[in-house]
Amino acid sequence: MCVVVPARDEAPLLPASLPSLLRQDYPGRAEIFLVDDGSSDGTGDLARELAHRHGGLPLTVGSPGEPPAGWTGKLWAVRHGIGLARAREPEYLLLTDADIAHAPDSLRELVSAARAGGFDIVSLMARLRVRSAWERFVVPAFVYFFAQLYPFRRIGGEGTRTAAAAGGCVLLRADAAERARIPDAIRHAVIDDVALARAVKGSGGRVWLGLADGVDSVRPYPRLHDLWRMVSRSAYAQLRHNPLLLAGTVVGLALVYLVPPAALVAGLAAGNTAAAVAGGAAWLVMTGTYVPMVRYYRQPLWLAPLLPFTAFLYLLMTVDSAVQHYRGRGAAWKGRTYARPDAVPDEG
Repeated sequence: MCVVVPARDEAPLLPASLPSLLRQDYPGRAEIFLVDDGSSDGTGDLARELAHRHGGLPLTVGSPGEPPAGWTGKLWAVRHGIGLARAREPEYLLLTDADIAHAPDSLRELVSAARAGGFDIVSLMARLRVRSAWERFVVPAFVYFFAQLYPFRRIGGEGTRTAAAAGGCVLLRADAAERARIPDAIRHAVIDDVALARAVKGSGGRVWLGLADGVDSVRPYPRLHDLWRMVSRSAYAQLRHNPLLLAGTVVGLALVYLVPPAALVAGLAAGNTAAAVAGGAAWLVMTGTYVPMVRYYRQPLWLAPLLPFTAFLYLLMTVDSAVQHYRGRGAAWKGRTYARPDAVPDEG
């Protein structure tokens, strides 16, 4: 088992995440490769210091240099880490982010699930932080909407084309990575986790994605601005930069989430009982579908009826993502901005 951790300017978060990897209770051989992707805050030195202080699994810190044309920075770092790991001839690779804290048995449980199910990818959607008011309002809906775009049951089902992973925690069979040419085949991808899962499933691999219990993100999003950037940086890329898909998404969000409360209010104001009952019933059903996610995030149930207002925020974030794209700003990750996919050179 080799753990690959791409890290760019993550010094504030490493003390809360890296020790959880160093302390893994794994019965086989395991090693960590942290790739310092051009950090300016001493990320690599801090990682070495934490490894010296905490002990545990061996840690190697590498640095890939600036990514060449056609590569996103994170995937270039992942490529460097996988290259270092291949010298150990691992059976599995764990691709995890520098802001993810793992329970002590995380590696063991991931490998056990992969072997039991015969999966080439086992990915867990890390539980994002929910402490600030805006995190409580926005974060549970992030996973709720993701699961609508990529239904987890369809991802794990054989004979389906639906594929996705959660980049914070992806256990990948090393031979499946070679067969799917990971990460070279997806070097230009901004939404790298979904692209990775599609490449592996497209090459005949089996993929499983689920919600995490014991894999948590320690990255804070205290302000609405922080959450807005998290969503809008890649929302339009998720829609393949397609204006028709954008229009369909906006209309769909409006019909499903905004029309019911509007119909309830308008029906009550106009004395139209049928409109009020229909709107209220739709709002109630919508709330019921959101309750399990609110419970998963251990939040008060009174947040569930607020889903229409959260959905309106996501609608605005998605539109803003498209506006930024057509202004030529592209998607961004850790201070790097990437061109439109059709402007990225294909190096063959």
